Amino acid sequence: MKNHTDTRLNVAKRLKIAKGQISKVLEMVENDNYCIDVIHQSRAVQHALREIDHLLLENHLQTCVVDFMKEGKQKKAIEEIMQVVKNNK
Repeated sequence: MKNHTDTRLNVAKRLKIAKGQISKVLEMVENDNYCIDVIHQSRAVQHALREIDHLLLENHLQTCVVDFMKEGKQKKAIEEIMQVVKNNK
């Protein structure tokens, strides 16, 4: 199991990459680039952000949820995850 620091560093690295991609999308829009090219770049950003969410959720499940379970707070853990799932639509 990865530790929290490894996950944090990995997420930060990926966010910096996504930030660069977003800057590129903005530049493309400002330069009036071909719409389909902008869409492709935008979708790449969206994919990167989904992958970051997956990393964060995996870390949450391996750390916080495990702690909640040990503390008898199963309902809290389930409610939090369900809220994320419901808001993801």
